[in-house]
Amino acid sequence: METSSGAALDAALYNRLSSLRGKCMKISEKIGADIIAAMKAKEEHRLTTLRMVKSALRSKEIDKREPLTDAEETQILATLLKQRRESVESFTKGDRPELAAKEQAEIAMIEAYMPQAAGEDQVREIVQMAVAHLTESTGQKPGPRDMGAAMKLVQQRILASGMRADGKLVSELVKAELSK
Repeated sequence: METSSGAALDAALYNRLSSLRGKCMKISEKIGADIIAAMKAKEEHRLTTLRMVKSALRSKEIDKREPLTDAEETQILATLLKQRRESVESFTKGDRPELAAKEQAEIAMIEAYMPQAAGEDQVREIVQMAVAHLTESTGQKPGPRDMGAAMKLVQQRILASGMRADGKLVSELVKAELSK
């Protein structure tokens, strides 16, 4: 049986975890703390979504047999987001707006754990710097045939900046920059 001092201690611990959430906690730790909060608030949809995310992270961690890095956790979340977006598209085509709305809500919950998304201007700047770097290293202006090398360099720079960017947007911007 829990005493009132035990409840106060639990509340203090939860408040401390919540204050640390944005600072140094890994994604899986944030999700664990938010699962507890969702249980206490009796938010069923949020709870099931967070449990699904935690399950995906834990499954990958078991497959790997060692703790996941932040980049790997982010990659798993990106995969989950992509699956949800495809589901929304399918449900919309299949005239199932209630299921599409449910998936949209899950997308919003999962995106809260993703790093900041780079804007188009930021991505364009990174692409231009990468193409300039390729020009310097090869001695000639890269063309459309150098798309693979340019994409690799751009993706590395985006990851190094701690942001994320939509691959389709990056691809379009690299293609446009290389065709100039």
